[in-house]
Amino acid sequence: MELKERLDAGIKEAMRAKDAQRLSTLRLISAAIKDREIALRGEAGVDARLSEADLAGLLGRMIRQRQESARAFEEGGRLELAEREQAEIGYIQAFLPRQLDEAEVARAIDTAIAGTGASSLRDMGAVMAELRARHAGQMDFAAVGPMVKSRLMGGA
Repeated sequence: MELKERLDAGIKEAMRAKDAQRLSTLRLISAAIKDREIALRGEAGVDARLSEADLAGLLGRMIRQRQESARAFEEGGRLELAEREQAEIGYIQAFLPRQLDEAEVARAIDTAIAGTGASSLRDMGAVMAELRARHAGQMDFAAVGPMVKSRLMGGA
């Protein structure tokens, strides 16, 4: 089932369960997707649909925003708001593919480096593009970037 279909089913399920917080989060996801599709339509001039990789990237950004907010709330002593942000992260993550563990990420990096023929730091963009194409939504690319850089510079 496509992510948008799962999202629609999740909204209906949250409505039936009268789970207001989950429903609100799922509606925010739906609105963000529609906003992005409208923006694409304006750029391309045609009816554009987001790919699964684009959707996974959008959800990843939403998670990062909530993680930053949760940290800020915790630092400010607003634990109830931090807990709410953490709950929203859980609702969003339910729509992403399974995250790769550390060993799987290392193998994916090695495969991408070999597949692109990368040999220096100048090839980092090609390696990251390969990883994004194959593993969108399955890894945190902000954390993977330094790992790729280390490997290309001759690190472990």
